[in-house]
Amino acid sequence: MNRLVPIPPGEARGITAQAGDIVRIVNTEGHQVVDTWAFCTADPLEFLSMEHSRSATYRILFKPGDSLVSNRFRPMLTIRADTSPGIHDTLHAACSAEGNRFFGTTSTHPNCENNLKGVMADRGIRLGPIPCPWNLFEHAIVKFDGSLKDEPASAAAGDYVELRVETSVVLVCSACPSSVGNISLGTPRGAAIELIDRT
Repeated sequence: MNRLVPIPPGEARGITAQAGDIVRIVNTEGHQVVDTWAFCTADPLEFLSMEHSRSATYRILFKPGDSLVSNRFRPMLTIRADTSPGIHDTLHAACSAEGNRFFGTTSTHPNCENNLKGVMADRGIRLGPIPCPWNLFEHAIVKFDGSLKDEPASAAAGDYVELRVETSVVLVCSACPSSVGNISLGTPRGAAIELIDRT
């Protein structure tokens, strides 16, 4: 039986997944950005890296068949399927208390960086610098002049990204609560992590 881990709006949840596991990250109600991280269980200093994955794939937007790598260029996650329009930002840092202040929002507003730290602290893992997340479903566009433009996430309710885990990881997903740029089309809606039964 599949294991479903709901992610309440504006919060984060994490699972431990083993090599060979199949995981879906589901946009349960549509239009929700989901900040996503993966850390090696054997050594949390090795983590899913957007910059290394962009170098490995030579793309800023990943697609099914791509193998995403760690900061040590080891395969971590392979994209098996994507039922969404396929736009998942790889450039933006996670929202944070400092970022909220920078953009003129109260620093006490919930944020993905604190969500991640909380999930990892519950597992007894203290993080150093926060890696750039894979911002699933975030519709960030690079314009011809090199500037960025954010549009609300275009994923529909039930859209998902399906991943094969290549090495044992702690996978953390945050249903982004950011109010900057209206990236989730209003208030956070929540999401889910689904671990697919391989039997």
